[in-house]
Amino acid sequence: MAPDESLMVVDGKGVVVQWSRQAEELLGRAATEVVGQPATSLVTDAGTWSGRGAEPDCGAAVLHHRDGRAVTADLRVRPVLRRDGSVVWAISQAPAAEAATGGMGAAVLEALFTQSPVGLYVLDTELRIVRANKATRATSGVPAERTVGRRLTDVYDLSAPSEIQAIFRRVLESGMPAREHLLRARAKAESGGEYVASVSAFPLQDPHGTVLGVAVTGVDVTEREKARTRARILDAVRERVGRTLDVVDTCQELVEALVPAFADIAVVEIVDSAVRGEEPPPGPLGRDVPLRRAAFRTTSGGAHQAQAHPMGDVRSLPSPTPYGQALADLQVRVLALGPDTPWLTADPARAEAIRASGAQTLIAAPLALRGTVLGLMSLYRTQQADPYDEHDVALARHLAAHTALCVDNARRYTREHTIAATIQRHLLPPCPSSQTAVETAHLYVPGNAGAGGWFDTFALPSARTALVVGDVAGQGIHTATTMGQLRTAIRTLAALDLEPDELLARLNDTATLLAAERAALPPADPVHRQALTASCVYAVYDPLTRTCTFARADHPPPVIAHPDGTTEIPDLPTGPPLGSVEGPPFAAATVKIADGSILAFYTPAILPPPPLVPQATLGPLQQVLSHPDRPLQDLCDDALYTLRNDTRPGDAILLLARTHTFPPDRVATWELDHDPTAAATARAHTSRQLTAWGVEEETAYATEVIVSELVTNAVRYATPPLRLRLIKHHTLTCEVHDTSFTAPRMRHARTVDEGGRGLFIVAQLAQNWGTRYTPNGKTVWTEQALPPQPR
Repeated sequence: MAPDESLMVVDGKGVVVQWSRQAEELLGRAATEVVGQPATSLVTDAGTWSGRGAEPDCGAAVLHHRDGRAVTADLRVRPVLRRDGSVVWAISQAPAAEAATGGMGAAVLEALFTQSPVGLYVLDTELRIVRANKATRATSGVPAERTVGRRLTDVYDLSAPSEIQAIFRRVLESGMPAREHLLRARAKAESGGEYVASVSAFPLQDPHGTVLGVAVTGVDVTEREKARTRARILDAVRERVGRTLDVVDTCQELVEALVPAFADIAVVEIVDSAVRGEEPPPGPLGRDVPLRRAAFRTTSGGAHQAQAHPMGDVRSLPSPTPYGQALADLQVRVLALGPDTPWLTADPARAEAIRASGAQTLIAAPLALRGTVLGLMSLYRTQQADPYDEHDVALARHLAAHTALCVDNARRYTREHTIAATIQRHLLPPCPSSQTAVETAHLYVPGNAGAGGWFDTFALPSARTALVVGDVAGQGIHTATTMGQLRTAIRTLAALDLEPDELLARLNDTATLLAAERAALPPADPVHRQALTASCVYAVYDPLTRTCTFARADHPPPVIAHPDGTTEIPDLPTGPPLGSVEGPPFAAATVKIADGSILAFYTPAILPPPPLVPQATLGPLQQVLSHPDRPLQDLCDDALYTLRNDTRPGDAILLLARTHTFPPDRVATWELDHDPTAAATARAHTSRQLTAWGVEEETAYATEVIVSELVTNAVRYATPPLRLRLIKHHTLTCEVHDTSFTAPRMRHARTVDEGGRGLFIVAQLAQNWGTRYTPNGKTVWTEQALPPQPR
């Protein structure tokens, strides 16, 4: 039989008005025997229904067969509206599968409402409770029968009552279930704590799909959600804490991750020596060891009012308190706080802060690593939150361990950075030396991720001045030492009087050698994995020709500020970074420099972040240099205030050099004939000039001998024209220029030799000597010390 095919139809008076073939087969009665008779005559035990059906219109009945035996059938009754407006009732037999489980459905309903631990409410279309199971009393505090007719919002304080009502309303309207919606609730009938429930709502429908109400289930998932929250907090701390290598920043990252997710108030105090990067003391911590308040955070708006001590305050912990005890035995403490807590009298400032904040529970966790004490983490919950439990203590222990490791990493970095910065400071010139024709000033701001930046100025023969700015990539002690090695190499190569491009080429050889030594370190050495690269700009200013020759190794070009306030970025060739094995050759460029101009050399860290047009990043620096008449140190300070960018790593260096013309009365030049009389002529010129300059007799005599030997060698071995130049600077310089590219060589003459002692004599009389090559020849020069001139 089809499931919806009726056995019989009964009118409103209970009289059978229609009888089917299936009914005839089931009960052995013909339609003529049944139609017009009361339906109750067919029931063996009239009015008896087992009520085992899963729906209110379905149940089991015992019917009377024509041969006298009883027939049990699961019957379904549904109303049918006739055309005349009357209502009759169609009675059909339930499907076999439904009939087989009809009794079990009733048993399931009974179990759900009497034995299930899951709270169950049945709501009508007005969202009023029509039935509740016994499990709901555990959460509401009210017997199930006393909740009938009320709404859930009358029984519970819900975190979002309008939201949950809207969810139930959507279930009624759409007929679609809503599953596992989390909400916070508190029973109104008793002062129990807040808990988290997972609420699901399902529509109740009749066989025709009409929604009759809503079934609501609620499961207490407080512990599950607390466990998930603790896991999220631990993940957040592991992700966010330790991103910076600064001790105080690490502590601040911790409190920001914990408040308000895990604590209402969080305080982190660090051993003061550890903040400076020093070795922390071993546990237990002595009572006199000072701690610095490194981080504080609270959910309260008046954060300053709840602090016992201001941020940055340094003091030892009073005793006896749980804070001191936690640092003494390195064990986590969890305590309830109240007005009668005895140890609060030992720390009045903290006691007042605790009372003002309303804190009711405290976790004091030591920050310790391998038996050494780094600090203390104090976490508080106020009266609005649940007290800390053993699970929270276990989490605090993990948080403290992770934070201690991060703080120790930051401490070690601070220590290494301090050492590297100290090495760097000692390797840099305390103050760039100013020359007669060059006035210098510098700005140096070490970066947290630097230690490789350097600058230098030093005198070269012939009143020239060398200007250097460079930067070694990386950070730490090895970067600082590499910087020192390169700076020393530049000084050594400059003593050979090399052209700037030649000097950088040889400096690159040195950097390549250092890179190879670094690559040869054991693989476990962290320096082994760091490539050595550096940038540098080297310039030589010649006041006698008013020119500056530049050479660059992957370094930004300098800025030239002219006396009229205009600025210029010269178009200079650049070479590869120092340490490169391959790349284009280094090249030099010479630029004419007006008297009173300012040369600005810098490292990229001093500039703001580059916009789309990289050249535009020099705009602020050019603006600072647009007033070249101001003191150089004032310009350096303005550059710091205007340009300093704390978001970029590296050392910020600015080297300014104001150029001047060399005094003409302190330079003398003569053209000499290329014949044997040139030496005598040169001695005569020298004698008169040194007398005019007031050079003492002994120095003047030695200078005449030097000039005589240099000119004699030039006449004998070089080609004309010859030129003699004397320069009175900090030293007395003698120069003899010729057009030959043959280098003079010092010989060790034998006793009987009549010649070969010229350069040997020169080397004995001069403080320093050398050869400088130019495109049109060479210059042999000497330097002699002069007594300090009165200022």
